[in-house]
Formats: sequence, C-alpha cells, structure tokens
Amino acid sequence: MEPLSLTPAPRARRPRPKVVSLTDAAADRVREIMARAEKPYAGLRVGVKNGGCAGQEYVLDYAESADPLDEVVEDKGVTILVEPKAVLFLIGTVIDYETNRLSAKFVFRNPNETDACGCGESVTIIPAEAGQEPS
Repeated sequence: MEPLSLTPAPRARRPRPKVVSLTDAAADRVREIMARAEKPYAGLRVGVKNGGCAGQEYVLDYAESADPLDEVVEDKGVTILVEPKAVLFLIGTVIDYETNRLSAKFVFRNPNETDACGCGESVTIIPAEAGQEPS
C-alpha cells in the first residue's frame, strides 16, 4: 500500500490570453513586409514609448531575436514580440492594418487608451491591473 500524500496535485495551468492579437489585414501586411525584408527576422517587436503630445506612442520594429523577457505571441502565422515594459499597457489590444485613399497604416485598438491626440500619432494609456484578462 502506498503512503497517503497530503500535498494536493498541481492543477493544470489555464492558457494565458494573448496580450495582443492581429486582424487578418494586419497579419497579411506583416507577412508581406517580413517576406520582403532584407534578412530573416524573428518577428515583429511591439512596444510603447514616451513621446508625442498625448504622452505615449506605439512602436513597431523588426526583431532579430526574442529577448529573454519578451512576451511572445503567435497569431495568424505571425510572431509578435511584446516588450516587457509594454505588456500591461497593451493587454487586450487588437492591431489592425487600414488603407484609405490617402494613407495606409497599422492601427491599435487598445481598451487601455484613455485619450489620443488630434493627429492620431500619440495616446494616453493606463496600465491594466496585474492579473486582468482581456475583454
């Protein structure tokens, strides 16, 4: 007879929701950009930096490799690397790609935004509460 264990069995971890997601249009555009890049990249790096008239700006760039603390998101065949300091600002964000007669650009639909400047280049974002899940 085996001894009785008083230690509860560990519960299976529930999968964490993605910090960001892409629309089909954004995923198509990222794949197109990556296919035309001068060298292979690990993914698209997404972050937030201080600047602009509303206080913060979204940042997109090629990522040569994942940093150890990056939040790695796979969505629609695209690898997104979220900078660690931006995670709480971006929880629940959907990245879209819009084109119109005068411009084409990536657009962030972020539930954590509280304000944006008139030109649309900078935003005010409040960080999500730790442990908050995207809605």
